[in-house]
Amino acid sequence: MSRLTVSVVVVTWNALDLTLRCLDSLRGQRTDELDVELVVVDNGSADATVETLRAAPDVHLVALPTNTGFAGGVNAGVRATTGSVVVLLNNDAVARPDFLVTLVEPFRHDGADSTDRAGRLGATTGRVLLSGSFAPAPAGPAGDTGAATLVAHDGTRWSRVTEGGTTLLNSTGNEVTTSGNGRDRDWLHRADGPDAPAGVFGFNGGCAALRRAALDDVGLLDESLFMYYEDTELSWRLRRRGWSVRHVPGAVTVHDHAASSGTSSDFFLDHNERNRLLVALVHAPWSVVLRATVRACGRVVLGPDRQRRARAVLGAAARVPWALRRRRAVDRSASVPRSVPAALLVPDAARAPATGPSR
Repeated sequence: MSRLTVSVVVVTWNALDLTLRCLDSLRGQRTDELDVELVVVDNGSADATVETLRAAPDVHLVALPTNTGFAGGVNAGVRATTGSVVVLLNNDAVARPDFLVTLVEPFRHDGADSTDRAGRLGATTGRVLLSGSFAPAPAGPAGDTGAATLVAHDGTRWSRVTEGGTTLLNSTGNEVTTSGNGRDRDWLHRADGPDAPAGVFGFNGGCAALRRAALDDVGLLDESLFMYYEDTELSWRLRRRGWSVRHVPGAVTVHDHAASSGTSSDFFLDHNERNRLLVALVHAPWSVVLRATVRACGRVVLGPDRQRRARAVLGAAARVPWALRRRRAVDRSASVPRSVPAALLVPDAARAPATGPSR
């Protein structure tokens, strides 16, 4: 069997220590029958990232003058590489030794080096663990998670602990709900539970392998989103062109979730709210767009942090003409009806984890 050419793209911004840790984990990979190139895209960092990585002989550095966001950084990395498979890895993640070879293995049996789309596998997505250990946390005031508390899709709350505790999942791929909410599948499920199904709507942009032939077919990440939802948006486009996404549970990374921006920062919240509405408008059925809009407007009127939410909704509203033009363009190029990927949408109310925490 011929060797598979794999380009690993890591995007960074002012996070040299995290990036060096990530690269060390990649250097320790088992690479049987793989030709691997390591590419780091620096998004205009002000720290010593560029100087340090220019001295690394095994790293192809793409130094951008300004911060182009995750999407812009990934796209610059993809354009600078030639591998038949492009692996995306968060710079604040550590890859287990078999991560690469396991993540790309499905492409060996699916025509990854061909350009005729015969195999139809467009992307694989791995199993992301949260770093550290967690214990169940008591319920708090509505809308208040606290700086150290994480909330699962079913409302279960977890706090990081220094002793004991359990390992939790960050992601087994991306799913989209019937109100247009993109999210990590199995977020905060216990890691010692059963493996998630191979079938999943989309890939997690921080732990995925993308077939270059699929990217050539549907295009790269949408840079206008800047950060967040860009992987969900590209997953929609892959699905509309008939490409599939597969979860590979044996491809494991350990992730410092939102180490760069934080899940409670205005930056994180604004971009999530705005991009959720825009991606739904571009890709989802009108019923989903309506639910997404009602949900967002309802939170502006009744929810906490109304001024910030209103800013995000107004930001999305300003881009409605662009989103409608994009929707028509996607429809013209699609080979699969919108109803096919829409059948994969899940309810907003999540099922409880199969191996749940004690209450």
